[in-house]
Amino acid sequence: MTNTEIAKKVIEALGGVENVNSVAHCATRLRVMVKDESIIDKDAVEDIEKVQGAFFNSGQYQIIFGTGTVNKIYDEVVALGLPTSTKAEMKAEAAKQGNFFQRSIRTFGDVFVPIIPAIVATGLFMGLRGLLGALGITLPEDLNVYSQILTDTAFIALPALVVWSTFRVFGGNPVIGIVLGFMLISGSLPNAWAVASGGDVKPEIFFGFIPVVGLQGSVLPAFIIGIIGAQFEKAVRKVVPEVLDLLVTPFITLFVMSILGLFVIGPVFHVVEQYILVAAETLLALPFGLPGLIIGGVHQIIVVSGVHHIFNLLESQLVANTGANPFNAIITAAMTAQGAATVAVGVKTKNAKLKALAFPAALSAFLGITEPAIFGVNLRFRKPFFLSLIAGAIGGAVASLLGLAGTGFGITIIPGSLLYLNGQLPQYILMVTVSFVAGFALTYMFGYEDEVTEGEASAKKPEEVATDELLAEATTSLLPEETLVSPLSGEVVELASVNDPVFSSGAMGKGLAVKPSEGVVYAPADAEVTIAFETGHAYGLKTASGAELLIHIGIDTVSMNGEGFEKLVAAGDKVKVGAPLAKFDSSKIAAAGLDDTTMVIVTNTADFEVVEGLAQGTVAHGADFLKVAK
Repeated sequence: MTNTEIAKKVIEALGGVENVNSVAHCATRLRVMVKDESIIDKDAVEDIEKVQGAFFNSGQYQIIFGTGTVNKIYDEVVALGLPTSTKAEMKAEAAKQGNFFQRSIRTFGDVFVPIIPAIVATGLFMGLRGLLGALGITLPEDLNVYSQILTDTAFIALPALVVWSTFRVFGGNPVIGIVLGFMLISGSLPNAWAVASGGDVKPEIFFGFIPVVGLQGSVLPAFIIGIIGAQFEKAVRKVVPEVLDLLVTPFITLFVMSILGLFVIGPVFHVVEQYILVAAETLLALPFGLPGLIIGGVHQIIVVSGVHHIFNLLESQLVANTGANPFNAIITAAMTAQGAATVAVGVKTKNAKLKALAFPAALSAFLGITEPAIFGVNLRFRKPFFLSLIAGAIGGAVASLLGLAGTGFGITIIPGSLLYLNGQLPQYILMVTVSFVAGFALTYMFGYEDEVTEGEASAKKPEEVATDELLAEATTSLLPEETLVSPLSGEVVELASVNDPVFSSGAMGKGLAVKPSEGVVYAPADAEVTIAFETGHAYGLKTASGAELLIHIGIDTVSMNGEGFEKLVAAGDKVKVGAPLAKFDSSKIAAAGLDDTTMVIVTNTADFEVVEGLAQGTVAHGADFLKVAK
């Protein structure tokens, strides 16, 4: 099938030219803004030749073609009449998608996602501390104090982190935000937890009638203060002369917002927060496993709607105020069932393309990201998705009956086991096992059957297939292997942990990622540059062994339109290992609200018997990074 024919099929499946507002592309996927999502024939899109997957994300319908191919398909669909837009215009348009509630929940995610790593780390420290207690190990006094520092600091400072992140999202100065946040938990104020314990510590009375305590562990008041504070700062900056901005704007912002935060917003929304917490605890305390049955059954539907980030607020309140998060165990059951259904499809299908998609998507689910499993496999065939909801309800009920509660939030299933080291690990494993077995068994027995196509009916005879496999094995065993060196210096990140379902699911191929410590990308091998994007954010290389590499600097950095990137090579160049390919400015990527984690992927993984990561922890450019072998 030619690229023109593929483009025609894409347009037809999208509902025609008249259903497309605009189209753009990045290094790997076609990004389409559509007028009516219901018109799209998603099954037809998935079946088009060269399509490696498709899903909705950030208001865009994203069709994965891979490096090189996507450029050609984009040119073809534009030639056939699809309207274009810049990446920045598309990103701005995507931000407007959905109703007010959906946009608000998306904002919750933008605020809380950067905070989650700190809470995850603290939760792991809590789990390890609980494990020591379960083993009867008593720490010396000095180490006990140190353990309290590890486990308590993030939750004491949580309001400051929330105000900082909210200022960042709403366009204020994050430094002003974090200072304002620390004012809310000042040591000069009575500690909120000490006051709540009913001891001798009492609220400080201001102006004779306003009781004020520190907001340690509070989330909702900090979020509201951050929104109002960021908007107020921007308003002040508009009227203050530029020459006085550095002095006057921070002074007025901190003065006014400290008054509002401590004496109005804080007390009012602290009460509101307590009611929300009581309501959540009441729901989670229902008998007969009902909380898990209900939440486990609907959680993945909420994920599909894109509003699941609202639970970050609830979970952070639960952990900060009670030290326990039963919600984490329930959603772990729901996510395990989703991944298990995907495994069942992968095991049962004889379609090589579907197998190649299902197993990496399932792995991504077991590492805590279910979107590739949902959109790439389960929803596509419908029954696996709905049967996984039943399995999730069963697993969730088990979690509630066992009284499981994590010590943090933000991680689930395999990495989430670290939140249950305080004597709950056997019960956690039991719950995950029940969820997996239920999801796999229901889907395998009732949820999926391969469709018999005309092409399959005329497939090769078994002896012909066996001969082909032997020939392929004999041929590939003679081909060499190659060691690729790291193109960057920084911290190695497993691909499955990358915050982008296309990369983390393995849909683009195997590889590793790096959180860079310097802004230069070097050639990982002697290679030919096959692609060098004008925006400077992504490069394709072909090495001597035939490995086709994608080096993608940052996540969604295509939207920066080249700002902060310097391209040092062009397509067709021959480069030696260690030659500079590009420079980039991580501070500009961060200022754009984006992640500079850089992916290094072997996009033709299927051509290799082995694609193996060699690096862990901190890596310097030029160190051994990936091994490929045929």
